[in-house]
Amino acid sequence: MFIKAEHIYFRALESSDLELLYSTENDVSIWKVSNTITPFSRDVLELYLHSAHQDIYTNKQLRLLICLNDTHSPVGTIDLFEFEPAHLRVGVGVLIFEEFRKKGYALEAIELIKQYAKDILLMNQVFCNISATNIESIHLFEKSGFQLIGTKKLWNQVSKNQFEDELMYQILF
Repeated sequence: MFIKAEHIYFRALESSDLELLYSTENDVSIWKVSNTITPFSRDVLELYLHSAHQDIYTNKQLRLLICLNDTHSPVGTIDLFEFEPAHLRVGVGVLIFEEFRKKGYALEAIELIKQYAKDILLMNQVFCNISATNIESIHLFEKSGFQLIGTKKLWNQVSKNQFEDELMYQILF
């Protein structure tokens, strides 16, 4: 197993995850938080899975599945992105599938990825960007020790002529 905690572990994506990835990436309800505006084809996602084995130094990003220790069922994904080894920083995003939310898996996953970023990747900091209206994510990252460092005013368009702020959080090691 990749990185393991009390209830969850991370594992690399595999070709057998294509349908899970397809349904997740094309779930319109989460597009707002992932800055996605178009669907992904199975062909494109299959190509992505074939390159997902490359390390974070090559791709500058890493997506892992969050799985339960006891059943090995996937409960979500966690992403590292904008990996900057020269500046020792990386962004993080977490998605817990709806049926597994409010069980503590997201907090446990963030704690694990912080450990990985600090101890394995030797990062100095991890950051995240959160919509100002995403109160659950704000509480989650603050509970994990992230600090609000700035507000991007009217950053994301949410509907015609309606924008919302995006908050930037950071944790230093």
